[in-house]
Amino acid sequence: MTIECLSTNKMFGGWHKQYSHQAKSLNCSMRFAIYLPPQASSSHKVPVLYWLSGLTCTDENVMQKSGIQRIAAELGIAIVAPDTSPRGEGVADDDGYDLGQGAGFYLNASQAPWNRHYQMYDYIVDELPALIEATFPVSNKRAIAGHSMGGHGALTIAMKNPQRYSSVSAFSPISNPINCPWGQKAFSAYLGDDKESWREHDASELMRNVKQFVPARVDQGEADNFLEQQLKPDTLVLAAKSNGYPLELNRHEGYDHSYYFISSFIEQHLRFHYEHLLTA
Repeated sequence: MTIECLSTNKMFGGWHKQYSHQAKSLNCSMRFAIYLPPQASSSHKVPVLYWLSGLTCTDENVMQKSGIQRIAAELGIAIVAPDTSPRGEGVADDDGYDLGQGAGFYLNASQAPWNRHYQMYDYIVDELPALIEATFPVSNKRAIAGHSMGGHGALTIAMKNPQRYSSVSAFSPISNPINCPWGQKAFSAYLGDDKESWREHDASELMRNVKQFVPARVDQGEADNFLEQQLKPDTLVLAAKSNGYPLELNRHEGYDHSYYFISSFIEQHLRFHYEHLLTA
């Protein structure tokens, strides 16, 4: 598979690189970023943390705003940040920021016109990791994390694929999308009217019912403008308790939904993943 390097920047002894490639699962060109820590080499393959971003974001948000590379360089973890949706001319879109390009919700759309390109689940779970592991000095030890819509994606993907990920974490995830406006709008468009199929992409529903557990950490700001209407972390807590799921949920007074919040606690998330990657 051919990939094109768009930019290269040295950071903390390692390298941040941005690439584009033709994604078969999405039928369009996609961009992703990778941070390779200084420990990565052909003789020393490093584990990977996949980071899924939120609505309207691209690969650049976490790489430019979170400070994630400093701790990744210390711990020897590669960071991969894909885009949040298929993009480009001919790719279905919507006037709203919460549907279409920039709002892929990390699922496979079954409804036209979305189903031609919006197969983000297949891209994140299968195509992108295969490309990363074939191209860069990384191992098949993987963890996954995300923010908001990406927190929803990270939690649901990890719980549906417990054999693929050592751990999962999320900042301010959309925890119960079948019962919030963002989720209902996206699921109606991408998945249609069969609300039973929606449950397969709802972190609270999955956490209540899965049999194999992936250790999970969630951090939520108490001053988040989206807390009550869109995020609903209490449903995740209740689901975890009902199933004995190993969820660590931390609440932080005064913090909002932004990357100011994420950068304040990103180190704790990387150290959480490092502990589990060591034993994977």
